[in-house]
Parts: sequence; C-alpha cells; structure tokens
Amino acid sequence: MAFEIKVPNAGESITSAVISTWHKTTGDSVQPGDLLVTIDTDKVSTELQSEAAGILEITAQAGEEVKIGAVIGLIGSGVGGGSAPAPAAVPAAAGKAEPEKREAAPVAAPVAPVAEAPVKPAELVVPKVDLSVVPRPVAEVAAAIVDDAGRTTRKRMTPLRRKIATHLVNAQHTAAILTTFNEVDMTEIMNLRKLLQDSFVARHGVKLGFMSFFIKSVCEALKAVPQVNGRIEGDDIVINHYYDIGVAVGTEKGLVVPVLRDCDHKSFGQIEKDLSDYAVKARDGKITIEDLQGGVFTISNGGIYGSLLSTPILNPPQSAILGMHAIQQRPVALNGKVEIRPMMYLALSYDHRLIDGKEAVTFLVRIKECLEQPTRLLLGA
Repeated sequence: MAFEIKVPNAGESITSAVISTWHKTTGDSVQPGDLLVTIDTDKVSTELQSEAAGILEITAQAGEEVKIGAVIGLIGSGVGGGSAPAPAAVPAAAGKAEPEKREAAPVAAPVAPVAEAPVKPAELVVPKVDLSVVPRPVAEVAAAIVDDAGRTTRKRMTPLRRKIATHLVNAQHTAAILTTFNEVDMTEIMNLRKLLQDSFVARHGVKLGFMSFFIKSVCEALKAVPQVNGRIEGDDIVINHYYDIGVAVGTEKGLVVPVLRDCDHKSFGQIEKDLSDYAVKARDGKITIEDLQGGVFTISNGGIYGSLLSTPILNPPQSAILGMHAIQQRPVALNGKVEIRPMMYLALSYDHRLIDGKEAVTFLVRIKECLEQPTRLLLGA
C-alpha cells in the first residue's frame, strides 16, 4: 500500500490551502523525516515531512489550491504508489510487446539482458514527468500571466494575503476607528541600552532592544486604563485581566502577529528571547495557529521600514493598537532651550465605541512617561 500525503487540519476556520513549494520531485527516494512540501493557509505556513520510506509521486503541483484532507502525493516502494513490480527476467515474449515495454518501463529500471513478458499499461502506471512543470514556489507560479506588452503582471492572491485583506476591511467596517498621536524622547532608553547592553547579552544571550521597553510600557498603561484592554462582544463589553501582547511581524508572505503571553510577569530578558524565537519562526515559515491566537493588544513597528507617522488599523477583536515609528534627531524645547533629541512619534488607534478620547490620551501619555523614564518600569512606579 502506498502512504498518502494529506493536507493536515490547520484550524476550524481553515478549509483549504495552497501548495507553496515541493522540496522533492516525483521519482525521488525519501526517508522518514525528509522535508517534502510547504503548504500555505490563510494564517500560517506548514512544512510536511515524510512519514514513510519509498518513492515519491506528486499528485498536486505547486500553486494549486487544495482542500484540507486532500491527498497531494503518494509514497510507495515504486513510482505510482508501490504497485510496480521489480524488474526481473521472465520468459521470452512476442516481438510486438517490445513497444509496450518501452512505454511502461519504470523510469530508473536497468536494461534487462533478456526479453521481458508483455506488460499491459493498466498493470504499471508511470507518470510522465514534464520538465516544464517542475514544482516551483507559489509566488513564481502565480506570476506567470504577463500581458503582451509586458506592462502588467497578474497573479492570484495567496491565502494569507486574502485573509489580511478581508481582516483589514472588516476592521474598518465594524469599528469606529480613531487615532491619537504623541511623541516620545528616546534619550533615556538609548542611554540605558548602551550602558547595559554588554552585561544583558552576557546574561541572556540576546540583545536588549526597544520592543521589550514598549511591551512593558503597554502592560503598565493597560493596567492604568483597563478599558483599553477590552473588547466588544455583541452588546457586552469584555475586560481582560491578562496581558498577552501581539507584535506585528512582516514576512515575505505578509503580516503576521505572534502573541507574547503574560508579558506583565516576564522579565526584559525573557521578552527579548521570545521576540527572537518568533523572528526565527517567522523567517522560516514555522509560525503556528497557536502563536497567533489570544492577543489583547497589538504593537506595530513601522519605524523599522522608515515610517515617520501612520495610523495603524485595529486587529479585531482587539480594541486598540500602538504604532511605533522611526527615531529622528529633531530640535525640541527643553527648559527654555532648544536641544537636538532622538524623537519618535507614537500613534494609538482605538475603537471609539469602547474607548473615549480621554482614556486614549491617558493611555498614550502613560506609555510616554514609562519610555522617557524607563526606571519606572524597573521599579513599578
């Protein structure tokens, strides 16, 4: 019996997936644990490994959208699911069988020194491998339609991009989104990082970044303004008493928001380790559904791409999102004097149905206070 390679269940709301990349080709010999194929859903990418030893037969090519549970390949003792008999010397046959033997012989079969018995095509099915359709990444397959003049290229949206598009439009249609802004002087954080960086790396094995300061500041602000840590469910308001913070991460396939759990109880070192682990998983396409679920608030850092100011869109069912931006040396007035300081604009987008302007401004000011006086985070003040 051939072992069937099936599209795994990736969550209750996911009904289909797109085959992104086959890492093996039809006719390859595979062993248990070998990486076979990468599959994209509208939330995550999944890598499937071989669970059996044998010869691979691909039945669904890269770029195809397939249902959850569908068979996309077979692994057998021979091409075609293992039904092919091993080559062996048999009694001589009529000469007319020779063309049939050439048509249906196994791909890698050695030339037999004696004549073989007639082999009917129905008994030995060998797929013909067309080199023009060797599996390619889904992005390459999808970009194949180019107009005659070469002025445009049309390709299908990936499941992840379709989900992102739907998610963002729904957020705009279902929430009363408003954005308030402030700016923060990053001098003290930058000085503290410079002072502690070497000892922090020696102790924790990761660098002390800006994001851990922002995550801890958000936790303090959520405690100060609990309404921001809530959501609307029908006619009810649900206030969360835990602090699972999502951090938006850009990948080649789109934006994902892995969630760091119980950030109020974690140290700076543990938060930085969690962020590093998620960065590796996002890069390798190994973010799971569980990694993306349950967040109460999201932080989006457009500053790493050079964004100076933006209005981030909510990540439903959450009611608020914080946008970080690029740090710029700007003149500011301090104690009656003009000084050059590293400044960052902050943007808080929120659902005005749940959060009033006073609460939004208070929340953002609390974040500003924690960032400009980072010892508050260490002392819980």
